[in-house]
Amino acid sequence: MRGTVRGRAFRFLQPAVTLRDMAGYSDPINHAFAFAAKHHDQQVRKGTRYPYLTAAPNLAVILARYDQDDSTLVAGILHDAVEDCVRDGYTTEMLHRRIGDKFGESVLSTVLAVIERRYDDEGIELSHLERKEDLLERLAQAGTQARWIAAADHLQSGGTLLADLRRTDFPEAVWSRFTAGREATINRYRRFFERLVEVGFDYPIMEELHEVVRSLEHYAGAAARSG
Repeated sequence: MRGTVRGRAFRFLQPAVTLRDMAGYSDPINHAFAFAAKHHDQQVRKGTRYPYLTAAPNLAVILARYDQDDSTLVAGILHDAVEDCVRDGYTTEMLHRRIGDKFGESVLSTVLAVIERRYDDEGIELSHLERKEDLLERLAQAGTQARWIAAADHLQSGGTLLADLRRTDFPEAVWSRFTAGREATINRYRRFFERLVEVGFDYPIMEELHEVVRSLEHYAGAAARSG
């Protein structure tokens, strides 16, 4: 299957949606779930009372639907926990002790490739906007496994946002959770999708992510017309 973004063609492979068998997940995945549950235990989604700990299993389900391997699922489950640690100022040594020693250095390096950094390579602290631009730039160097996690993370968060919009009579209350506002938030999802296309990530999850982006844009357009 093929599609276009700004006149550029890209290829979608046929989806592989085999889920883990009925025996359940592996020990490393269960360990990652337990770790994430403990880390996110007291967290709630911004502007809501919903527990944040649902994000990690949702991301894992997305990766499993596309038949990704265990190490990719583990890295995906730990994505937000590692990003929290980086945001909180963890040093490289602290990250290795907290994540690398428990789940492997390859898992840690995969996650670090696709999270927002607090500091650039020269140790200069990045602003909120610079962190997002930096992530887009680093997607060019990220490996395929890391890009899968990034795509699944945006699909999970974008899909959650879309679900919130569909079940409310007050969409502006949903958009008010985002400091950047409605237009900038949707543009961030669009730019992320297009950046993955630019770096050659043409796997089947992109079709689903593209549909979420288009749906968010539809809601924004409807809100602008009614406003």
